Amino acid sequence: MLTPPSRSTGLFSDFRNFLWKRPQIPTQIKFISEEKRNEYNQRILQRVGHGVDRYRVLNVHQIGIEAPVSYVFNELLNWNGDSTCWPNHIAKVERIDEDIESIRILPFGWKKYPFGFRKSFIGLSFIPLFYLNSIRIKRFPDAFDFDNARYLLYECSGGYPIGIFMMYVRSSIADMGEKEQAQLFFSVGFNFYGKEYRSKWSFVNQIWEGVHNRVTANVLNRIKQLSEWRIEKMEAGIY
Repeated sequence: MLTPPSRSTGLFSDFRNFLWKRPQIPTQIKFISEEKRNEYNQRILQRVGHGVDRYRVLNVHQIGIEAPVSYVFNELLNWNGDSTCWPNHIAKVERIDEDIESIRILPFGWKKYPFGFRKSFIGLSFIPLFYLNSIRIKRFPDAFDFDNARYLLYECSGGYPIGIFMMYVRSSIADMGEKEQAQLFFSVGFNFYGKEYRSKWSFVNQIWEGVHNRVTANVLNRIKQLSEWRIEKMEAGIY
């Protein structure tokens, strides 16, 4: 019998579950050459009409889930400040006007700076960490779409160095060796303080990418665990 992902109870358990823990299934797609990176950018452009070639950093993660595409997509639509699949004690999700199309991510749930600071904390502006404003939410696949794809595509701004963020789910493709019912992708493209500072801030990029990749991998593993657990319960007639 499958089990759901454990619920974090505070900052320490968020750190343990999302940063310290090695994900059971590796999810990051690694580009072995610039050619492969450009090829993947073209795939994204063809699928969602939004290219990522202008971003220095392109991180794509993928995981197979034994659940229908529509069900996995509905799990994504339920993303909020109570989600067990997201480190809400470290970076709390707050829907603006209770709408999935506009979200802000708050560090430690803070809406104001601590210790009476009004606009920044020791010169750092990080509330919110970033805003997500939807570019497009594809709730239903096109009639001619053979792989049943749905996605949420956001433009991101704020203190966190993100340009776009996409959550994309489609049916598995047997010719690509995919076995589960659905394939879930998380993709981010960003520049850290702009391309012109790449050499100066390369070490910061590396640290940030490392943190992002570890958290993202654990988030995807938890979405897989939650979705498959719920499907098993439904099939067993347990509600």
